[in-house]
Amino acid sequence: MGRRHRAQDQQQWDPRDSQGSSPPPGAWPTPPQGPPPSSPYQGGPPPKPKKRRRIFLWLFLAIQLLFLIWVIVGASTASGTPEDCGSLTGDDLKLCENASEVGTTIGAGLVIGLWAAVDIILGFTYVVYRLASRRT
Repeated sequence: MGRRHRAQDQQQWDPRDSQGSSPPPGAWPTPPQGPPPSSPYQGGPPPKPKKRRRIFLWLFLAIQLLFLIWVIVGASTASGTPEDCGSLTGDDLKLCENASEVGTTIGAGLVIGLWAAVDIILGFTYVVYRLASRRT
């Protein structure tokens, strides 16, 4: 009675044998009707679902509003003749005004670029948050 006999004993075991015989499908009892006895809905109307807080949406909109105000204020300060160009005349005045407009355009472009970068970072943050908090 070596290893060979023990291996044959293990293969002869059948998990269905240990469960006993089950009744035929027609003899099964019918399940009780209605909600289970420990249901929270038995005492009255079902509870209202929680209202989702949209904190991220409001934060995102507030940031958009701040950037929009920043771009508008920055662009509006460039109108008119710059103070440093007041004593210049002719081509020098024209050159000074053009340089001021170019500086304003570069500044507005940098603000818009920063705006886009912040939006991308907020978008990735939102995606990571949603993936981390989703229910499986």
